[in-house]
Amino acid sequence: MTLEKHVFEFLNDLKYNNNRDWFAANKKRYTNAHEEIKTVFAAILGSLEVHDEIEKSKMKRIYRDIRFSKDKTPYKPRFANSYSRLGKELRGGYFINLAPGDCFVAGGFWEPNKEDIYRIRKEIELDASEIRDTLNEEKFQEFFGGELYSFNELKSAPRGFDKNHPDVDLLRKKGFIAVRKFKDKDVFEADFTTKVDDTFKAMKPFFNLFSSILTTNLNGESII
Repeated sequence: MTLEKHVFEFLNDLKYNNNRDWFAANKKRYTNAHEEIKTVFAAILGSLEVHDEIEKSKMKRIYRDIRFSKDKTPYKPRFANSYSRLGKELRGGYFINLAPGDCFVAGGFWEPNKEDIYRIRKEIELDASEIRDTLNEEKFQEFFGGELYSFNELKSAPRGFDKNHPDVDLLRKKGFIAVRKFKDKDVFEADFTTKVDDTFKAMKPFFNLFSSILTTNLNGESII
């Protein structure tokens, strides 16, 4: 399906009128945009389920939790959805964010728990060649520039790891995310959901490798 531009017109207006009175007066616009986006996210899920096993699809709330935030604006002027892969065998998850000037799809391991991040780092310490090979694959280069994004990287190697390790750039990461950005105009083209699905497909070698790492020990033996 093709997304209509009124969805971004609403989000853009919300960005500059981020208060409860304006939102209440424009609740019908929000409802219309929300329902249209839900249809798009559902279409993306349907395509994903053809080539991957998805445990959960969750549309993110537009309402902000402001209790512990310095930003007291009550709404997030964006629509987003996450898709979690199935269980212990298939690790990681997909994500899409749609907002004026900030459209992207992503996938991977945003904030691995301490056991998972330690296991990934031990794999990198031992031999990062498979990870490097995956990042250098033609499709991964085409869609993601051969890079993995991480939120808030460490300044040096984590405790217990060699700060002069040749793969310290990977060791410093707190997460491992493949990201592809889109222009606003791309979102309103008829083939946008196809482009999103093609992007998710291009993540599969990365997902498969990291799922293998997280379900085996350093000897390659299954731990599940």
